[in-house]
Amino acid sequence: MMEITIESGKYVIAVSGGIDSMVLLDLLSGQSDLRLVVAHYDHGIRTDSPLDRQLVQEVARKSGLVFVYDEGHLGSGTSEAVARKARYDFLHQTRKASGARAIITAHHKDDMLETAILNIIRGTGRKGLSSLKSTDVIVRPLLHLSKQQLKDYANTQGLKWHEDSTNEDTRYFRNYVRHRVLDKFSAKDKDDLSGLIGRVGELNEEIDYLLMNHLHMQPALDKLDRYWFTMLPHQVAREVMATWLRRHNVKDISTKMLDRLIVAAKTLQIDQKTDVDATHVLSIQKATIALLPRER
Repeated sequence: MMEITIESGKYVIAVSGGIDSMVLLDLLSGQSDLRLVVAHYDHGIRTDSPLDRQLVQEVARKSGLVFVYDEGHLGSGTSEAVARKARYDFLHQTRKASGARAIITAHHKDDMLETAILNIIRGTGRKGLSSLKSTDVIVRPLLHLSKQQLKDYANTQGLKWHEDSTNEDTRYFRNYVRHRVLDKFSAKDKDDLSGLIGRVGELNEEIDYLLMNHLHMQPALDKLDRYWFTMLPHQVAREVMATWLRRHNVKDISTKMLDRLIVAAKTLQIDQKTDVDATHVLSIQKATIALLPRER
């Protein structure tokens, strides 16, 4: 029997009606120390998507669980990024409204491998290799289990689920990676890549620890020693800049943004400024580089 363990408490569990989330719901619904809010988001991309909601709602009802849902009406052709943002906006709103400690999702080992491959192709750097993991607000308890293990469990337990027809559409980049790249990996290949991702994750934690120690030695939380920063090799400066920006909740950090800000930090004249994002600017002083709120 397959088992997963989650700390006791109240959670929002994201259930699409697909095999992965239906297995997750089945594994958790019987745990007495969990209070689950079953959350379903209908993107409004497929004409048959209301059937997914009906299935999830019926299973939640039979399990005696609270069920909430919302409809997006996004329409066919909606990008993966837009659909994902709409779904997670709904899940986070539900978490806050229900007072749940976190969201539980059904991401599994194959999803983790797909994400790593996608991020390698996108050039997202070291963070991209180990980006799919549990956090304080998103719990992913199936990451150690393969898609095949979930299929075997669902068939053994006689679970019902709905196949999302868009999952076969290779015009979506993730689907292309899933069917044209990852499907060609053997079980051993997947295990080897999974082990590599685990080791990269451990290295990332060590690197992040060292970077935070260096930031703690800077003149202030919002300032870097300019001479120290200027002397850093470009790749190291990129890691420092990214960590510093994340510390100040700067969103949508890209390699292009980092490279632009590094050049600005090293070359701009005293009292010059450059935009970081919609709410921050980088201000250059003789001895420091300051991250300041944008003047309104």
